[in-house]
Amino acid sequence: MPSPSTPFAPVLHSEWLKIRTLRSLLGALLALFAATTAFSAIAGVSETSDPEFDPLFMALSGVAPGQIAAISFGAMAVSSEFHGGGLRLTLAAVPRRGRWFAAKLVAIAVPTLVVGLGTAFAALLVARAGLGDAASGLSPGEQVRGVVGCALYLTLMALFAAGITALLRSGAGALSLIIPFILVVSFVIGDAAGTAVDFLPDRAGQSVLYESTDGTLGPWTGLGVTALWTAAAVAVGAWSIRRRDA
Repeated sequence: MPSPSTPFAPVLHSEWLKIRTLRSLLGALLALFAATTAFSAIAGVSETSDPEFDPLFMALSGVAPGQIAAISFGAMAVSSEFHGGGLRLTLAAVPRRGRWFAAKLVAIAVPTLVVGLGTAFAALLVARAGLGDAASGLSPGEQVRGVVGCALYLTLMALFAAGITALLRSGAGALSLIIPFILVVSFVIGDAAGTAVDFLPDRAGQSVLYESTDGTLGPWTGLGVTALWTAAAVAVGAWSIRRRDA
């Protein structure tokens, strides 16, 4: 087992083994791929006569349900430590809590990013096949930006959930807070908030999925706002890990 003087790599390897051996976490990544790709495929064969139709967002619109799986992955990866005294055992092996939490975050981010890239690419392919000529105007640069941006967005949302879970010490608590927020507050109540809605973590990050945006934020600035939300969540989660008893 790692000790206080053990380099970061063995700690990271230990955290990766935890994720790889928990079927629920692998299932969440599979759900991320399946849900995003399936809903993008459905969107690709839907009606495209809307004058505000955005072919890039339509092709990657499966990220809306897919992000729930990414959020669940981040939350469950952290919440598993709070069951059965798991965190006490972990910290007995790695007393430096900051090192352990950093390794946990990397172990969450890397597979989410890899799966996110494959998912976004597959979603774009299947949706474009259905959209046909409606997506013919998309440039290679826009498509690359959409795929990379989608993967980064999903990764940030997984880390956002990880930070909130570390703060609340409950995966169920984090999911009951985050998922209603992005499904209800952001899309229902948020519409009455004017331009302030553009700065919500999901709305801001998803701006990178549009071919063109007419809101307050551009594609990468929007993703940057989501990164700030994620950084804040991770910071409070790290504070909780450092200050509270295992």
